[in-house]
Amino acid sequence: MNQDEENLNTGTGLPENAFRELGADEQYVPVMHPARDQKEVTPYSVATGLIMAIIFSAAAAYLGLKVGQVFEAAIPIAIIAVGLSNALGKKNALGQNVIIQSIGACSGVIVAGAIFTLPALYILQGTYHDIVVDFYQIFLSSLLGGVLGILFFIPFRKYFVKDMHGKYPFPEATATTQVLVSSQSKDGGQAKTLVIASLIGGIYDYIVATFGWWAETVTSTASQWGHTLVEKTKLVVSCNTGAALLGLGYIVGLKYAFVIFAGSIFVWWIIIPLLGTYGSPEFQAMAPDVLFKDYARMIGIGGIAMAGVIGIVKSWPIIMQAIGLAGRELKGKSTSVKEVRWQTDISMKHIVAFITIALIVVLLFFWFGVIHNVAQAVVAWLVVTVIAFLFTTVAANAIAIVGSNPVSGMTLMTLIIASAIFVAIGMSGTSGIVASMVIGGVVCTALSMAGGFVTDLKIGYWLGTTPKKQEQWKFLGTLVSAATVGGVILVLNKVYGFTGDNALVAPQANAMAKVIEPLMMGGDTPWILYMVGAILALILNWLEVPALAFCLGMFIPLQLNTPMLVGGAVSYFVSHSSKNPKINDLRRDRGTLLASGLIAGGALFGVFAAITRFAGFEYQNPIPMETSQILGCVAYAALIAYLIWDSKRVKMPAK
Repeated sequence: MNQDEENLNTGTGLPENAFRELGADEQYVPVMHPARDQKEVTPYSVATGLIMAIIFSAAAAYLGLKVGQVFEAAIPIAIIAVGLSNALGKKNALGQNVIIQSIGACSGVIVAGAIFTLPALYILQGTYHDIVVDFYQIFLSSLLGGVLGILFFIPFRKYFVKDMHGKYPFPEATATTQVLVSSQSKDGGQAKTLVIASLIGGIYDYIVATFGWWAETVTSTASQWGHTLVEKTKLVVSCNTGAALLGLGYIVGLKYAFVIFAGSIFVWWIIIPLLGTYGSPEFQAMAPDVLFKDYARMIGIGGIAMAGVIGIVKSWPIIMQAIGLAGRELKGKSTSVKEVRWQTDISMKHIVAFITIALIVVLLFFWFGVIHNVAQAVVAWLVVTVIAFLFTTVAANAIAIVGSNPVSGMTLMTLIIASAIFVAIGMSGTSGIVASMVIGGVVCTALSMAGGFVTDLKIGYWLGTTPKKQEQWKFLGTLVSAATVGGVILVLNKVYGFTGDNALVAPQANAMAKVIEPLMMGGDTPWILYMVGAILALILNWLEVPALAFCLGMFIPLQLNTPMLVGGAVSYFVSHSSKNPKINDLRRDRGTLLASGLIAGGALFGVFAAITRFAGFEYQNPIPMETSQILGCVAYAALIAYLIWDSKRVKMPAK
């Protein structure tokens, strides 16, 4: 049996050992032959990738600021790339499609870094009229942050995508890979299964988001007993019924899903009831979601920060290994062993040179373009360099585990640390606000890029593309995306504005503005809550509980964590539903394909739903709330039943 036949017989289009840890002498062989040259970087793939970067940068920034929804661009771009290559009749298009996806996916990460922070300057400009925002500040903070994210992550590529193979679930990378590899199926079986699951998940999510025929979130507060429970104890039970989140939970698996959910219920079922029941009268009058957003969530931010520090300490040997490799290459003592195309990165000598140039440009940007004081610019530069480099591994870790980058939480912590340092060196007021937000934009984009880039490189590892080519062309995608996002933010501010009636929503930027204003203009910062989270992370690490996953659960709302546990439970059930281990493996893999389809469909149709809402379509739903909640439970149960039933339909391949 050749490699292609073996891949197809797994039911996923990928080798049997793609998702599990390898044995002592076992090797992973990707879909495309690792030693042969592959058609990857072509005028078609680069041009298409850049077009995708422009379109999705504009769309993501537009919808994220106007509607408050930030969608992941990687999966829709992968779907479009596969569709285009099939329509144009391109042969051996897999490598080109990976490049299209990799360049185009710059849009999502650059948008997240920019719109989470920089619009806060416009928001605060309404109160402090001497705040000035220029295009070059938005553009350069996004561009330089993206470049630093790429350069800082490359030395860790082999550790995350190769050395940790099978130890992290990589949910978003899994879904995107399944989309890309579906076009390789000779009999079309995998592609058909993926398309059907994508349509089911996409239409399901579109209906609930656009028409609301059943509840998008099933919650105890919709019932009389649940409302009474909230009034007396602040206890809430809720679950998002979306298809994409169910698929995400399936791929994450029961182990990590349970840890994430444990962090969530620690906040929602212990901290919030304690605050709301035994706290001050002010706390007792607050709704649970307000207590979460303004107080309990801050414990999660402190926990994420400390989990990041713990991750840095644990990753220190890897960091030193990367630095040592750079040192040996600079001295001309690099190994003479020629690596195969599949494991070739940009040389460490070039990475060090590029990092040096990038950091010099960042320092000049801070000095001449933002702060105009050399001593304060150097301090700001040190803050960005240290935090962006050290937290690169944290962002990559989070994406590898849950497919969700806690970049907003880490950026909030960066803003707090940076602002405290700036105030200490005499930089406060509106100039301090501008400096902090631009610096926050650089760090936020760097961490967002690091998290997104690990997804791209894991996709390339599974499929067998050349990392060096992905790394090289990622810079061009970053440049185009940063320019597009900067232009879109300026235009949207002029057309709609970020303050006043009918202003843009920009929820993340509003949160950043709320945090930064009291720090720079005089106010209280919840240091105790951050410290509680930090101490909790230390205790979790001591008990050998994954601290980052637990603290991510504390930071993400309960209704988004519950479906992770449901999906993880479905995955466990499917993979233990037979007495035959081989059948269990096949069922698990087919479920992974189906879950990838649910994620892909949810992501793509989520864009359609956001566009529908922005176009002004408002459906007046006549269904009462209690009925909608019941229908939500029924629809969600039907979706779960479909995932279980279709996963178990797999048959043993004929010998």
